[in-house]
Amino acid sequence: MGRFKLFIVAVVLVAIVPLVVAMGCPGVSQSPGVLEGHVTIGPLSPVETPGEKPPVPPEVYEARKVMVYGESGSQLVAQVDIDSEGQYRAELKPGSYSVDINRIGIDHSADVPTQVDIVSGGTVRLDIDIDTGIR
Repeated sequence: MGRFKLFIVAVVLVAIVPLVVAMGCPGVSQSPGVLEGHVTIGPLSPVETPGEKPPVPPEVYEARKVMVYGESGSQLVAQVDIDSEGQYRAELKPGSYSVDINRIGIDHSADVPTQVDIVSGGTVRLDIDIDTGIR
């Protein structure tokens, strides 16, 4: 009977250990996930012709950042640059995050702050439209 119990314990361990590792037990490194998106900014002048969108100068994007905070929204995890085409990308550990922008002047966005959940190997797309408030 002792060998049978040992056999059962071995079978259970062989079945459970890989599941625990796959589920991400503490201390086991998981591959990061990605947060990415496109940022639009405007208007850039008080008078813009409807339907026409003037090009956004690179320095307008450079001045703004996508801010990634821990789930509570209080601890800054990453400050992400926006490239000259309005794209941003950040690799993050799996978890829940609060995403916002650094506000310049009266900038605001209905898209942020918002919560995102990053999973190992996954990609979350979050496009952000920043309204400069210029009228």
